[in-house]
Amino acid sequence: MTDISKTELDSIPQEALGGSLRDFRAPQGADLIGRAHAFYEWQDKRRQSRLWPYARSTETAPKARCEAKSDTGRGFSGINFASQDYLSLSSHPDVKAAAIAAAEKYGVHSAGSAALLGNTANSLALEHELSDFIFGREIVLYPTGWAAGYGAIQGFVRPDDHIVMDILAHSCLQEGAKASTSNIHYHGHLNLAAIEKRLERIRAKDKENAILVVTESLFSMHSDSPDIGAVRALCDEYGASLLIDVAHDLGSMGPDGYGVVGLQKMTDAADIMIGSFSKTFASNGGFVAVRDKATAEYLKYYSATHTFSNALSPVQAATVRESLRIVRSAEGRERRERLMSNILELRAAMEKAGLDVLGDPSPIVPVNVGLEPVGRFAARELEELGGIANLVEYPAVPQGNARFRFQVMADHTKEDIHGVTWILQQAMWMAQEEWRTITESSGSAMNFMKANISETKVA
Repeated sequence: MTDISKTELDSIPQEALGGSLRDFRAPQGADLIGRAHAFYEWQDKRRQSRLWPYARSTETAPKARCEAKSDTGRGFSGINFASQDYLSLSSHPDVKAAAIAAAEKYGVHSAGSAALLGNTANSLALEHELSDFIFGREIVLYPTGWAAGYGAIQGFVRPDDHIVMDILAHSCLQEGAKASTSNIHYHGHLNLAAIEKRLERIRAKDKENAILVVTESLFSMHSDSPDIGAVRALCDEYGASLLIDVAHDLGSMGPDGYGVVGLQKMTDAADIMIGSFSKTFASNGGFVAVRDKATAEYLKYYSATHTFSNALSPVQAATVRESLRIVRSAEGRERRERLMSNILELRAAMEKAGLDVLGDPSPIVPVNVGLEPVGRFAARELEELGGIANLVEYPAVPQGNARFRFQVMADHTKEDIHGVTWILQQAMWMAQEEWRTITESSGSAMNFMKANISETKVA
């Protein structure tokens, strides 16, 4: 447990408690390289105060308990709720055996773009097996999930087209939209009335160009979902296409692993479905699933992140294939049941401990901590006490609503769940005391925070 005196707390630079990544996103000045230094100075003040909980690395496999290092090289270990391995497949013996066999037979590298000679026997087999899983859709594979999200929009949308997008859509979707058109119409999170208003306004002025409505089946910072049927109905009414990102729930939720679209009986709702292998399928990589071969072939040659990136390696494709086999098996169903049991157990334990749990039951359990300085102190104490979770700050979440994102695995035990709950409860109490001590001794710190809270709201 960290034992910090009042003097030590008072010595923490004010900049380490305030500010955000957004402050340095658009630096100005003629010195393109030198103007990046201001960010490093702010970051390093946080780092030296042990208030920078990012860029950590695992020293062992990312299992339910692991050893890790900070970005300064300081070692720590604990109960791991920071890794994305929902069905605990990354260390599954069959998955590891498939990866080893692929490396022995095909080598470790695709050595080319899928548009040229980068496809392998494993990636072609994966396309067919994934298509069989996802309702017979045509599959286009990508080297990362981010590339799939970006490429799905950039590959189809043109400058005169329109995008109607949830304000909390993932970075890959937002960046893909910006690369495609200036006609981006954001709406408030899960706000159906706002979606309809934007579609109505667009069609009142433009009946010629395409509209793409972009949403996610499970939003990863809030653990909530849209009413997919209602969104689909709006798309049909106004002649729009629908893209759904299923990165966090496909494979890990629902009796058969179809995630939220399956639970809502909306498996055919999306015109474009995108996903990532990195949450449930034990590998980097992603995919876009579309309705017909003509659409898939167009995407392969007009989606830059597919055409101009090396294809999935044979080892990655073999890993995903074996993970998919498990997902579709009785073992996969049992792992999803264990995962959901762990999710419900963790949420109940956190709520009983008086912690502010957000969203709906899913492999992501967000716990609100409030002001960013409290979150920064809590992250330090959590790590010191033997808990590992990711702190999320503004601008990834609204300012003043920092949170920990606990990512649950099938292999977590009840001991892990109740242990990390106790740890977080203690870390939060200590963080609040540390922040109280600072604000009582220096009103300027509180004034600084108040002056820097300015959340933009979108209807």
